Amino acid sequence: MTANRRLLPFILLLASLTLSSARAEPAGWLIEPATSDPRYAVAEPAQTSVSIGAIVLACEQADVVRVLQMQLYLTDDGPLRPKAAPAGLLKDEPRAELLIDGRVFPVSLMFADTYAILADDRDGLFPKLSQQLMAALQTGETLTLHFDLLAEPPGRPAAFDGEAVVSLAGGGGGQAIAAMRHCVSPIGSSGIGLAQVRH
Repeated sequence: MTANRRLLPFILLLASLTLSSARAEPAGWLIEPATSDPRYAVAEPAQTSVSIGAIVLACEQADVVRVLQMQLYLTDDGPLRPKAAPAGLLKDEPRAELLIDGRVFPVSLMFADTYAILADDRDGLFPKLSQQLMAALQTGETLTLHFDLLAEPPGRPAAFDGEAVVSLAGGGGGQAIAAMRHCVSPIGSSGIGLAQVRH
């Protein structure tokens, strides 16, 4: 599957979110439409201090299995950064963590061509969300993403400088995550590589 075809469902969902952007509350989770085997679920952050426009749970093909990834699509051409922060202040090795209802899940922060990926496990070379993290997402109420993106002044310890918050319980979040977990099943084809990986 080409990159353009792979991203088409996301583009359609993001367009739906854009139409709702004038509302006081985010539109909630939207599942890839017009298919019995959805591969994407997308939500707007309820609040964010970084340049994230949409959070996508994507069921991606990886060799003979499917893996679930959390993909972050940006509000501009990138890179991922705190709002209004110049790219020149970014550190060489950014990091992130997830919190679900206050419970911390360490993750790796990676970058593909057009989005960032958060993952806590791998299937061979393919980053993915672990079964433990998927279960926590499905039953949780609030997902908080913490980012450490900016280089600290000399002598300062590393610290998180960006955050995004996503509702899991409201707006069909449980249903969307359950659908994505159902999508993760053995199949047979080649996977999708990353342009760049950072931990």
